[in-house]
Amino acid sequence: MAVTSALVLYAVLWFLTFLVVIPIRLKTQGDVGQIVPGTHAGAPHDHQLRKKAWITTAVAALLWAIIAYLIISGTLTVRDIDWFERMGPRS
Repeated sequence: MAVTSALVLYAVLWFLTFLVVIPIRLKTQGDVGQIVPGTHAGAPHDHQLRKKAWITTAVAALLWAIIAYLIISGTLTVRDIDWFERMGPRS
């Protein structure tokens, strides 16, 4: 795995993990009962983005380490996900 591939894999994992982590324990203005005039009741009251970004970084690093190990060790190859056999017969 090249350095660029590793960085792209980590970036994709980080953003996917972040999108999963954002709604966890989210308190909306409607839930708290303090709706600011001009905003929607579903707007976040306390989003805790810094904490969620750190959690995302840790989880994405763990997932990246596992997936990178599988790719570098040869356990997972492109042929393993070639379900329609478009790469031709295996040698």
